[in-house]
Formats: sequence, C-alpha cells, structure tokens
Amino acid sequence: MIVLAVDVEKQLGALHLTVGFQATRGATALFGPSGAGKTSVVNMIAGLLNPDRGKITLDDTVLFDSRQGVNVAPHRRRIGYVFQEGRLFPHLSVRQNLDYGRRVSGHPRDAGEFERIAKLLDIGHLLDRRPGKLSGGERQRVAVGRALLIRPRLLLLDEPLASLDVAHKREILPYLVRLRDDGGIPIVYVSHTPAEVRRIATTVVRLAAGRVTATGGAELLAAADEDAFV
Repeated sequence: MIVLAVDVEKQLGALHLTVGFQATRGATALFGPSGAGKTSVVNMIAGLLNPDRGKITLDDTVLFDSRQGVNVAPHRRRIGYVFQEGRLFPHLSVRQNLDYGRRVSGHPRDAGEFERIAKLLDIGHLLDRRPGKLSGGERQRVAVGRALLIRPRLLLLDEPLASLDVAHKREILPYLVRLRDDGGIPIVYVSHTPAEVRRIATTVVRLAAGRVTATGGAELLAAADEDAFV
C-alpha cells in the first residue's frame, strides 16, 4: 500500500531537482552523494521548501499540488522531522523536550503513549536530565521521541547519525531498527552511508544530481558505494 507519493521539480541554483518516487510502510531511504538533493526533497515533503511544480500526497491527503494551488502548512501535515543535530532545547529537561512535541501539536496528555515511546527508545531513565548531560546517541533518541509524540503520519530522518562517532552510531542504530519494526509509522531516511541504509531501509531510492536513478532494495547498494560517498 502506497503511503507517500512524491513527484516534484525545484530549481536550486545550478541544481534542477526532478524527483518522483512512492513509499510504503517500513523505511524508505533516499540514498546518494552530498549535493544530490536528498535534504531538499525531505524539506519539500515537510513543507519547509516549496516545489516549483508537482504534487505530494500522504495517505489520502494532498499536501502540495501546484496545479490545484494546494500547499498545506508544515504544522498541519502531521509529519515528524528529526534533523542531523537533534535540535533539543538546552534549557529544558528531556521530559520537557519530549512534551514539547505533544504540546505544539495540540494533543492532550497521554501517559500511556509517553511511556510506550520512552520504552521503545530506552530513554525513561534520562527524563530528568538536560541535553548537555546526554551522549550524542541519547540526544538523537530523545529527538526521535519528541517527533513521535506529535503522533505523526510520517517520520523524516535527515542523516540522524551524521554528527555521531562510530561508537554512538552503533548505539543508536538498533533503536532505529526497532522504530522501523515496532513504531508503526512509515519512515523516510536520508543517508549517504551504505552501511546505514543496508541496516535500516526496506526500500532504497537512489538520487544523483537531482534525479532518481534507481528504486529497489539493498541490491542497489553496490560494493563500490562503500567508499563512494565518504
């Protein structure tokens, strides 16, 4: 069942993005070298960047349609977005950072849902800490939890491991796999690292120079990719 359908064009300086793909349940990886347009695509899905032309649908909702003049505001799209750096509020505790997602989306408190997500990401013991007292992997897990508490229909993860060292990448990867399998929310995962994509993605969309060059499974990740995008 198709959850997300993207067919967009956007001129970004010298780069002309012409991207079309469909995503189902599980984790769809946008994979390719830096400058291929991956982050621009997820920003268009989130509503942070407007396409010049095209259409984006999520479930049965049209989020953007240049012909029909539809452009749903970002906060009304019910899409969770986790950036490379996590972007937690340093003056708030982990509990308060998590609750921020719930409050800005206007949802009532749900202790059961809060506990479920804290358990899924193994962050229950961190609730009273400030972000400055967390490891890089812990910060990213909290950022994911905050995004989940808006009750999103889709989760965008834009190179969430890029700022982490190898040890912290190994720490967080199992939680992302658990999120894919047990979270119940489709994921679009941006990466230029083949090892991450192999571990997480159920579908791979290869991008190069602003265009989709192939769509399929892990077989698209050739051995040569291991060194191509470092």
